[in-house]
Amino acid sequence: MELVTRIGVFENEKTWAKAVSNNATDEFHKKFDQAVESVRKDFGKRYPMIIGGKEVYSENQFQVRSPADRNIVIANFPMATNEDTLRAIESAKDAFSKWSTISYQKRAQIFRDVADDFSSQKFALCAIMAFENGKSRLEAMGDVDEAIDFLRFYSDQLEVNEGYSKETKSGNPNEKTRSVLKPYGVWGIISPFNFPSAIAIGMTSGALLTGNTAVLKPSSDTPLSAYKFVEAIYHKLPPAALNFVTGSGNIVGKTIFESPLVDGIAFTGSREVGMSGFQKFSEKNPRPFISEMGGKNPVIVTESADIEKAAEGVMRAAFGYGGQKCSACSRVYVQKNVADKFMEKLVAKTRSLKIGYPWQKDVYLGPMINESAVKKFEKSAEIAKKDGKIVHGGLVLKDSEYQNGFYVQPTIVTGLPQEHELVKEELFLPFVCISEFDGFDEAIKLANKSNYGLTAGIFSQDKNQVEAFFNKIEAGVIYANRAASATTGALVGAQSFVGWKDSGISGKGAGGAYYLLQFMREQTQTRCD
Repeated sequence: MELVTRIGVFENEKTWAKAVSNNATDEFHKKFDQAVESVRKDFGKRYPMIIGGKEVYSENQFQVRSPADRNIVIANFPMATNEDTLRAIESAKDAFSKWSTISYQKRAQIFRDVADDFSSQKFALCAIMAFENGKSRLEAMGDVDEAIDFLRFYSDQLEVNEGYSKETKSGNPNEKTRSVLKPYGVWGIISPFNFPSAIAIGMTSGALLTGNTAVLKPSSDTPLSAYKFVEAIYHKLPPAALNFVTGSGNIVGKTIFESPLVDGIAFTGSREVGMSGFQKFSEKNPRPFISEMGGKNPVIVTESADIEKAAEGVMRAAFGYGGQKCSACSRVYVQKNVADKFMEKLVAKTRSLKIGYPWQKDVYLGPMINESAVKKFEKSAEIAKKDGKIVHGGLVLKDSEYQNGFYVQPTIVTGLPQEHELVKEELFLPFVCISEFDGFDEAIKLANKSNYGLTAGIFSQDKNQVEAFFNKIEAGVIYANRAASATTGALVGAQSFVGWKDSGISGKGAGGAYYLLQFMREQTQTRCD
């Protein structure tokens, strides 16, 4: 089916960038600070699951506490049972026939309305996220902006492609033939903690806009941000078109993966969980499985690079949101004759980063998401000290304002062999490994020497090297000379977020023109006179 893309209609939200260009950054910070005080008033509330169009509470609950200060109880959510999850799946199955027959124009309008609603309350949503998953105010705004962008961009794509229905060539004069993409049925949506608004909304919107129904299971670390979307939209849909189930992955996620009533899965998370889920989901019959499963993302810094830009881009990509992004830079290959200069600038920039409560204006780096992440950091730092050299960082922060949260130092490591576990395995920590290289071809080989292939970056003023990088690098999202962030920050409608190799299964990226196609299957219709 021929895809149509419309340039110039969809506009990204870009709240912070617009504030900067309009000299309105003081107003931005004022609105955020006001939102922080406002959202605090609702902390500790009980929230429901949404099953079959109804609010469902439970005496068996779990607390959502801020990773920045564990004394802050943000919310209480039900701990779903296997029976709750099955009921949600069955409800979604029953709702499919009604939702799938609603016109694509009406579906698109519903999602645009929700985008407008989110836009009007974006500062409150950002403030919640800063407390819930520890993002700084700028990182949180980027997350919410991306969620709004997904809602609008996918609605736009659905309409400009006329619901993905197209007349085709007819085999005979008395025949009229049409290709139609149709929804599968019920989709299980399993979203992560690190983009609790954007990824949860992006995957769920992809399923629902194309006429499927959905069961959304958010991360247990960050259910409130996902709930805010469900709260905004579920009453605009037929009852049970969208179900929201909270609790353990070992119960809720497992039930979704194993249910024969689930027709497709959209998953973002670790490679281990993604691959085991994919194998379980596909063992009896083929069903679509859309996944994004992390990365071990490299940056190459050549002798011709602007070292200031390179150090800034690597610092932002490695330590933005504490490296808890699947697109975070975790490996750097720098040419030997500029390695000292690059390291000097990178260490200086890293030392200057403010670590603390993420809702505070001047804080760049907040906490890790939970205790398990801190333990993984401690273990990684111990290994790095033994097998390499920690140039900066390596410590868990426990004093003063850090004592009730999960804070660690951004960490720069050198001297590790290329086959070392810290160089090969995704850590999801503010932890970057620096290696040196002699020739450019060697750098490309080192960068590609990974089972992952999500994002990658290069800093070089040599146009031939940049072109060779684009031609040879094995990753789905690649950047050259990007000081704003060497490997992170893909923009909806501009940079489709797609993983190669073990970073993804479908090969089609979120926020791109091909994303919605994954939630539908083709039917050819022929009418004879």
